[in-house]
Amino acid sequence: MEVIPVIDLMGGTVVRARRGQRDQYRPIATPLSRTGDPVDVTRGLLTIHPFATLYVADIDAIEGRPGHQAILARLHAEFPDLALWVDNGIADLGRATSWLGENLGVLVLGSETLADVSIVRRLAGDPRVVLSLDFQDRTFRGPAALLAEPQSWPHNIIVMTLARVGSGAGPDLDRLSAVSTAAPERRIYAAGGVRDAQDLRALARTGAAGALVASSLHDGHLTAADLAAL
Repeated sequence: MEVIPVIDLMGGTVVRARRGQRDQYRPIATPLSRTGDPVDVTRGLLTIHPFATLYVADIDAIEGRPGHQAILARLHAEFPDLALWVDNGIADLGRATSWLGENLGVLVLGSETLADVSIVRRLAGDPRVVLSLDFQDRTFRGPAALLAEPQSWPHNIIVMTLARVGSGAGPDLDRLSAVSTAAPERRIYAAGGVRDAQDLRALARTGAAGALVASSLHDGHLTAADLAAL
């Protein structure tokens, strides 16, 4: 079970995500960092555990505003051994190829920003690409054809339940199991609602390869001892 911490970026700072309602995101206040600077927050997260991967959601870029490429470069320079998984709203092949050429990390294709399945089909074989299947409540946010083509998915899949992000509601085990059944040969990562080590153990029993977490780390509900035990 791989645990991947998450930082959400808006306006140059890390924000606290709440149920996918981005108009309600506010600058983060966390005991792990004296500031909301992405480098400071990342350094704080690494005091809990030597995480191998950091997930970065560039909310401004996802919503069509100028993104945080300079911050990504800073993170890459400050933490060269930390793999970055980046969702920045890229949805066309040309931009994806250009971004991958900068070697800043792994590109996360978020289904909510995709117009069709073509980019996923073209990049599914690239190990530097991850697909995020984004759900809001019971609704899939993305091209319907994408769910019907698990054979076109890349090796690593995120099941993102936006309504549970920052909610403390627990992970969406039923949806995760459904996606795992549809694509048993893929590595599935859960995102949204993870509260503590008990939730991580429940996810492991479903066959999940890992989980994306944020609030449980900042609030102290998922501790260094928990992560070491896992």
